Order: sequence, then structure tokens, then C-alpha cells
Amino acid sequence: MDIEVVGKFLSTLPEDDDHPYRTGPWRPQTSEWDADDLTAVEGRIPDDLDGVYLRNTENPLHPSLKTYHPFDGDGMVHVVGFRDGKAFYRNRFIRTDGFAAENEAGGPLWPGLAEPVQLAKRDDGWGARTRMKDASSTDVIVHRGVALTSFYQCGDLYRVDPLSGNTLGKETWNGYFPSDWGVSAHPKVDGKTGELLFFNYSKQAPYMHYGVVDERNELAHYVDVPLPGPRLPHDMAFTENYVILNDFPLFWDPQLLEHDVHLPRFYPDMPSRFAVLPRRGGSDRIRWFEADPTFVLHFVNAYEDGDEIVLDGFFEGAPQPLDTGGNKWDKLFRFLALDRLQARLHRWRFNLVTGAVHEEQLSESITEFGVMNPDYTSGDYRYAYAATGKPGWFLFDGLVKHDLRTGGEEHFRFSDGVYGSEAAMAPRPGATGEDDGYLITLTTDMNADASYCLIFDAARVGDGPLCKLALPERISSGTHATWASGSQLRRWRDADSAAGAIGL
Repeated sequence: MDIEVVGKFLSTLPEDDDHPYRTGPWRPQTSEWDADDLTAVEGRIPDDLDGVYLRNTENPLHPSLKTYHPFDGDGMVHVVGFRDGKAFYRNRFIRTDGFAAENEAGGPLWPGLAEPVQLAKRDDGWGARTRMKDASSTDVIVHRGVALTSFYQCGDLYRVDPLSGNTLGKETWNGYFPSDWGVSAHPKVDGKTGELLFFNYSKQAPYMHYGVVDERNELAHYVDVPLPGPRLPHDMAFTENYVILNDFPLFWDPQLLEHDVHLPRFYPDMPSRFAVLPRRGGSDRIRWFEADPTFVLHFVNAYEDGDEIVLDGFFEGAPQPLDTGGNKWDKLFRFLALDRLQARLHRWRFNLVTGAVHEEQLSESITEFGVMNPDYTSGDYRYAYAATGKPGWFLFDGLVKHDLRTGGEEHFRFSDGVYGSEAAMAPRPGATGEDDGYLITLTTDMNADASYCLIFDAARVGDGPLCKLALPERISSGTHATWASGSQLRRWRDADSAAGAIGL
């Protein structure tokens, strides 16, 4: 492995830090690396694995003003590129405006999710809550050959080179980016049409918007989605002809919000509501469907089945887990543990003719952060790949392949002290089946004080990884990831090697 440190940043975190999500598996990095010809410590890289795996990470350089939440950390993109049986690695901080301002100040300027907005040292800021730092540390997708990073509670989209990881600036959509509200995490790219679908939300009526960016990167559609009040939607889904948005009964307490206090509460007597509208439809064409009360952090897929819309996601049986004691960290971060949330794969069916809703639990297993073969998005599909969580923690301790037709499951558990990232499914070029491809994830190995990229056969996840590649440094635990095939990337075949294409 040919490695080089290409950037290093000053951290002001305390040397005796005891925060569970800034230490151990969540210990942040301060260095940026270039690494070519990654070393396979087990197995070999499949010759037909062609493209890049991108993962976003919360990676703080500075302490919080009062109470750090793991979603507050500065964004860092990790890139692992594969071509011709070789692989390279890059990691880069996302150069957001907030990142630059805090580094210049030498410390925190904006409060995080677990802090009151009144602590802000500046009057400006981002986010649906206002006066937050846009860390752009939540999600990463690829649209028109460029990676876009996004923030948990709405902000700018940052354009990132998917090969080098370098920040290219903010997305503008030719001057029509809704900068007053921003864009929420989890915009969606339809690989068949080239469109990008997104939503945003705020404390101002109508409380939500939905938009479409076309294949030419023009904002082609932007409509109100009126809600009863401020809500906290996190994800969306789409089919060939429709988009599905949501209004869940977990949102800021309205009485406290009058005093600028942002405390989410779950209201179990209220239904979950799903908005179904045509992808280019106006506000007058929204149809609302009611279902059992819950909160859904992430959906896997949606598709049309005759007169019905089928939607799969992770139903939380306990969106507001009870305080069962423990130390201050257990109390504060019980909302992050998958077992405390009781997150399980679930299916909703919305009948567009009768208005009826049918829902069912698809698995007994506690899983979340589900992905699928991107070539099957918005269509009928069979397999979902999800993460299992370490009990009581926001850490992924294994992978599950859900067979949605048979109900079968295939599990792979990491060794104790090893934690993974959201996986991405990379279809094999010329694939002959839905699970004909590879599953990729990054791990944080506390036993070896190292990190690895693992490559699985997506058809046989339970057999363990086909290949294990060493990264130059132990990386912080993280969440969302995506896959972009070589055919989606500019310059990919313009050089003798994938790493050589980075500088073109």
C-alpha cells in the first residue's frame, strides 16, 4: 500500500475526553489520507468490482458548547475505489461554511441537536431548528457523476468529487437551490430517469416542500406539502410514478416550541400519515393515508403493485424509549440504540382506489439502515441488506440479508469489538440476478486498532467476506454510504488505473 498524509487539522477536543461518541469506536480523525494499491490482508479483490464506495462520517474537530450529539460532528467522506482488481482510498473533511468558520474561531460556534439554540455564538445558522451548524455529515449520494452530501435537519448540499473526496462547493441548481430552507438528508436519485427527488422542512408554514431536479440539473418542480405543524421527517421513497412523504407522530412539543425549546415527543394516540403524490404533481394531488403510530428513520424501497403502492421501511416499536436508568449517557442516547427503538423491517400497502391501508411486520430481527440492489429501486424486489446494532449503542455489529419473498434471513456477525458502516450493494457488471454482486462496508476494529474495507458476495453474505482490505488509519464509526458504478463516473476510464483518474 502506497500511503501519504495530505492534510492534518488541529483538534480542540479534550485529551481526557470521556464522551462515548467521541472516544472508542467513535474516536475522530484529524488526518486526510491518499492510499493507493490497498493491501488485501484476506482474499482478493474481485476483478469485476468496478466503481466507488462512498461513506459519510460524523467526525468532530471541536467540543460542543454543552452536550455533544453524534450527529453534530463535521462531515468526512471516505472513498474506496475499485477497478481491475485493485483499490484506492481517500478521506476528506467536507469544507462546509460552518467547518471553515469554527476552524477559524478555534472552537464551536453553533449548538448541536442536544443543546438549546440560545447557546449559539452567532445569529446565523442552518437547519430546520435554526442556528445550527450545517455539518453535511449525514448522507451521501451521487447525481450526474458528482457526490452530494447532506445534513440531518436540512442544509446546503455540498458537491464532492467522488474519486478524490475533495469538496467542489455548494450545489446551486443554477441559482434555484432553496437556500432559505435547504434540503433534508436522503434526497433520492432515480437511476432510470436521472432525476433527483428531495424534500425539506422547517418551523414555518407550510412546514414541508417537495422538489424534483431533472437530468440537466435544473430545479424542475417544487411544491408545498402542507402539514399541521412543524414535523421531523427524515426519509422519503419513490416509485416509477409517485413519491411518498410522511408525517409521523414524533415531533417537537408544540407548547415548548412556543418558548424556542426543541424537545421531540412521541404522541402514540396520533396516526402515522403518508403522503402519496405524483412525482410532478401539485399540492392539490396529495393523498394522505393513515397507519399505526410509529417513527421511521429509513425506508428501503417502494413500488407499484396494481392499484397499490408498496412501501418497505423500519417500523420503530418504541420511538421514545423509556428511561430505564443508567448513567447520563445511557439516558441521553437511548434514542440511538436499535434495540431500544425496537426497529424492524415493515411493509405498508396503500390502495389508491379504496384508500385502504394494510401493514405487516416482515421480520422479527432488530435491523435498520437497509440497502438494496440500486438497479431494482422503485420496482418489485426481493432482497434487502441491513445492519444489526450492538445492544444499547449506536454501533453496527453485523449484517443481515432479508429475503422478502420467503421471509428467510442470512446473518453475518462481526467479531466482538468490530463495528461496521451502512453497506452498499454493487451489482456485478452484466448481472443475471438481483443478488448477483457485492456488498461493501467499512469496519472499525477496536481489537487491531485498525480499519478495513470488507467485500462480500451479496448472494452469500453469511459466508463472510471475500476480501478484507487494510485502510491507512482506524476510522471513526459512521453511518450512511452509497455505491457508484464506474459507468456513472467521469474520467473513470480516461487513465490507466482508477487512482490515475483522480487527478484528471
